[in-house]
Amino acid sequence: MKTNLTDYGFTPAFMQENEAGTIARVTAVHRERYELICEFGHISAILKSGVYFNQQSEAFPTAGDFVLIDYNQSGDSRITKTLPRKTFFSRRDPTPGRGEQAIAANFDYVFIMQSLNRDFNLKRLERYLAIAWQSGALPAVILTKADLAEDYSEQLKAVQKIAKSAGVYAVSALTRQGLEQLDDYLKPRKTLVFLGSSGVGKSSLVNVLAGEDLMAVKAIREDDSRGRHTTTHRELIMLPSGVMIIDTPGMRELGLWDAGESVDEMFGDVEQYFGQCGFSDCRHESEPNCAIKYAIESGELSLRRWESYLSLKRDASYSEDKKEYLRQKSAEYQKMEMWWRKNKSEKRRNT
Repeated sequence: MKTNLTDYGFTPAFMQENEAGTIARVTAVHRERYELICEFGHISAILKSGVYFNQQSEAFPTAGDFVLIDYNQSGDSRITKTLPRKTFFSRRDPTPGRGEQAIAANFDYVFIMQSLNRDFNLKRLERYLAIAWQSGALPAVILTKADLAEDYSEQLKAVQKIAKSAGVYAVSALTRQGLEQLDDYLKPRKTLVFLGSSGVGKSSLVNVLAGEDLMAVKAIREDDSRGRHTTTHRELIMLPSGVMIIDTPGMRELGLWDAGESVDEMFGDVEQYFGQCGFSDCRHESEPNCAIKYAIESGELSLRRWESYLSLKRDASYSEDKKEYLRQKSAEYQKMEMWWRKNKSEKRRNT
C-alpha cells in the first residue's frame, strides 16, 4: 500500500512547473544521511553531490522539508532538489561560506514552551516569540507543569501582555490539565514545532498527545530545576492522530536571522515613542526631551521591556552584519573609555 503524502502535509503549492522526480518529506536529519517518507514508505537518502556541493544551487534540506528524489529501491535514494518552503526556522550556518542554515521547515504552528517553575523567563519568552513570528508560522505559548504551581495567575497575565495575538495556555502533561485548549492546533496534516529549553516537558507533552511513550523523558535536576537534552537529531514525528511534531536539539540555540521586521512588529508598544522625541536622531540615551526616557520614568513603558527590545535589536544587527556590529561595539567601548578618563580627570582636579 502506497503512502499518501497528503497526510504528511503535502499540497500542489510546493511544486513548481516542469519539475520531475519522486516527492518525499524529510523526517529525520543525521550527519550525512536523511530519513524520508515517500509514496514507497520510509526510506533513507543522501544528497546528490553535484547539486548540493559542487553547484551549491539548492538549500540543504532539514526536518520538515519536501524534496525531490531519485528513488532507489535497493539502497539509498538521492535527494536532487529542496522544494520551496512556506515556513522555516534558521540560524547562521556554522560552516563558513554557507550563510543561512534551516533548522526546521514547513510547519503550521510553533509551541513556545516554558514551565511554571524556575524555567519561567519573560526575556527568553520575548526572544522565542520574535523567532516564532519570523518563521512565518503562528505561535502559541504553552506554560507547562501547571500542576506544580499553586497560583500562576500573575505569570499568565505577564505572558498575555507580551504575547500579542499568540494564544497562551497553562497545561500539565501529568494531570492533562488544560490540554483540551490545544485541540484547535492538533489537527491531522498539521505540523507543529516545539521551541523551548531542556526540561520544560516537551517530550512529556509529545507522549501524552500520542497516547504512548514515543520519546524518552529524563528527570530534571533537583538543585536547579533544569533538564538535560533528550533529542539528539532533528526529527519529524507522526502522531496516531495525524498531527506531526518536529523536535530538534538545535531549537533552543536559534539566533535571529534577518529578524528586523519581526522585532519591530512584536515591540510596537516600544516603537510608538520613537517619533515623539525632541531630536529626530535621538539615541534614547542621555538626550533631553527623550520620549522613551519619559515613558520609562512615568511607568508607561517598563525598563525591562525596553532592555528586551535593545537586546533583540542587537542580536538582529549581529546576524545581519557581524563586522558592522563589532565595529559599532568597539566604537561604543572607546566612547565609554573616553568618558571614564574624562570623568576621572575632572574628579582629580576637583580634589
